[in-house]
Amino acid sequence: MTPLPRALAAEAVGTAGLLAAIVGSGIMAERLTHDVGLQLLANAVATVAALAVLIAVIAPVSGAHFNPAVSLAQAVRRDLPWSHFPGYAVAQVAGGVLGVALANLMYELAPLHFSDKPRTGVGQWVGEIVATAGLVLVVGHVSRGGRGDRAPWLVAAWILAAYWFTSSTSFANPAVTIARMFSDTFAGITPAHVLPFLAAQVTGVGFGLAGIHLFVLEPRLEPKEQS
Repeated sequence: MTPLPRALAAEAVGTAGLLAAIVGSGIMAERLTHDVGLQLLANAVATVAALAVLIAVIAPVSGAHFNPAVSLAQAVRRDLPWSHFPGYAVAQVAGGVLGVALANLMYELAPLHFSDKPRTGVGQWVGEIVATAGLVLVVGHVSRGGRGDRAPWLVAAWILAAYWFTSSTSFANPAVTIARMFSDTFAGITPAHVLPFLAAQVTGVGFGLAGIHLFVLEPRLEPKEQS
């Protein structure tokens, strides 16, 4: 088992990398085109590519959650000790804020500055519930029964799809939501709208766990042949 400090460092670094990709690609997209559709496409592709790589590299160390909602679901399912959950959540949020600061510095912006980009309304909150529930369901599928090698592409595929079909563009992550309020760019969210997003994500965890209970079956182990 990986020592907890090493796992927490991995979660912080992985979440920082994810946020650097989200915010950095959002800034680059804004500077390259005024077409909002192309901006979203560039942001989505860069984000899911980085996410897939980070999961593949860091999963053996910490599980590569990068997301307090995922860590919460894993704790409920006893795939993560409850005593580890607070440390994971703090590391993820701290790493996310660090990643935003890094992205802002790369583009010669103030490291941390509050966003004034509004993201609110029932539609977007429902979008966050759907995006988070789907993510938890996917993670529930890959985290049991030797399916871990599917995690990078299945998680990335869900996030890419949810970017485009959910009204919120799929934050699906409390650490991402908190961190993105510190970037007044394409990827930002105004601080006043963060709390409802967090509430929607926690609700999504509940629905995702229910989906795991209903739909995710543990693989059957084939009996060994007697020699």
